[in-house]
Amino acid sequence: MPLTRKVRLRPLIRRAAIERRVRAVARQITRDFRGERVHLVGVLKGACIFLADLIREIDLETSIDFIAVSSYGKGRESSGQVRLLKDLDSSIAGLNVILVEDILDTGMTLNYLLRVLSQRRPRTLRVAALLDKPSRRVRTVAAEYVGFTIPDEFVVGYGLDFAERYRNLKDICIWKGATPASRADESA
Repeated sequence: MPLTRKVRLRPLIRRAAIERRVRAVARQITRDFRGERVHLVGVLKGACIFLADLIREIDLETSIDFIAVSSYGKGRESSGQVRLLKDLDSSIAGLNVILVEDILDTGMTLNYLLRVLSQRRPRTLRVAALLDKPSRRVRTVAAEYVGFTIPDEFVVGYGLDFAERYRNLKDICIWKGATPASRADESA
């Protein structure tokens, strides 16, 4: 889709700060589970970079799986309807599960995922979100592990995208420009 205006990216969180915070979250997870195995479930696609960095910093036995959902249609606002696009590959029954999200926004998607995953009888079910936008919350839901609380801005980088672009940015940036065509994988 051609852009009608120039896109501007303004760094919000720099790479070094992200690295420090990911290490701190991993240390907290390591302390909380004290030698137990944890199973990380990454929400595709946005959480893949956060999950990859996080798992390398956790000093425990770990395993991973992925799930994909969509709550965004064409635009930056959630449609309010969550669709499961890719389910887990294996059972989580009896496991210490940490759902790894890129961004906690309205809470609609996270609420849906927690409901679906809790029905699968994990031993524990917690949430690690890189970013939290509490000002946008529609559903009451919280993450046990949060990287950063951010203002109500559209952000890209470090896995977050605009129309599948900018995921590879090392910083998290505020995106200003033409209205995005879609952000189908941003979790709410």
